[in-house]
Amino acid sequence: MDGAQEILQKIRRIELRTRRLVNTAVAGQYHSVFRGRGMNYEDVRPYQPGDDTRSIDWNVTARSGEPHVKIYTEERELTVLLAVDVSASGLFGSRSASKREIAAEVAAVLAFSAIHNSDKVGALLFTSEVELYIPPRKGRQHALRAIREIVFHSPCGTGTDIGNMLDFVNRVLSRRAVVFLLSDFISGDFSKPLAVTARKHDLIALRIEDPVEAQLPDVGWITVEDAETGEQVELNTSSRRTRQEYESRQKAQRTGVERLLRNHRVDLVSLATDADYFPALRAFFKLRERRLAVRTGA
Repeated sequence: MDGAQEILQKIRRIELRTRRLVNTAVAGQYHSVFRGRGMNYEDVRPYQPGDDTRSIDWNVTARSGEPHVKIYTEERELTVLLAVDVSASGLFGSRSASKREIAAEVAAVLAFSAIHNSDKVGALLFTSEVELYIPPRKGRQHALRAIREIVFHSPCGTGTDIGNMLDFVNRVLSRRAVVFLLSDFISGDFSKPLAVTARKHDLIALRIEDPVEAQLPDVGWITVEDAETGEQVELNTSSRRTRQEYESRQKAQRTGVERLLRNHRVDLVSLATDADYFPALRAFFKLRERRLAVRTGA
């Protein structure tokens, strides 16, 4: 079997695996929690007691001699951007799947949900640089192209610079979009561009982690290599102090990211390579539904 055929078959497997989730659960919730860019003028109707006087159409009112109000419908079409970290740390996975493989499947669920809702979908693959940008467009074939790149793109860089990626997003997306950021968030400071992105767009962070990254197993001396820098360190994992120091540093990094996202009101969805991503994803949609119901009084 040639390489092109293998690529097509893998994409097909991902589509089949994610289609059930999209059709049975996610798409309906996706539709209900993400709003369009604004409101479209549709028609007028006679004024009724309790209507907002600011919506009165004075031209129609003058012509008809009776007060009329404008009717608006929500603009449902969205622009969705899947910003996926393809740095070297994404290749790590101590269980059955790597972080990048999880990112690809989650991105597929989101892409097909968007297409199901007739939204535009784009992809942005990044390391320390923006590796590839696929501008948002409609259609299944376009979504499949984006997923194919997420799965098979060979990055030039190894590191991660979320700030640089967000600067790019802030430049190329002139209108409000839903931006899903899939990464392990092992990056330098990105607080300044994050503030801009969170203000301009609906930014959702999906953090993908592996359990070994949070807690070292007790297996004696090991060589730990930073996939993004190539730096190697010898660690005695049988030392309780070593394990505690490692876990403390990892926890500090995680809580720092969580604090930063919370300060800018960016939703965070935590996913792991050793667990099914679907419950966490669905819980996020349900949370957004409840929050929207509170805001609208539904």
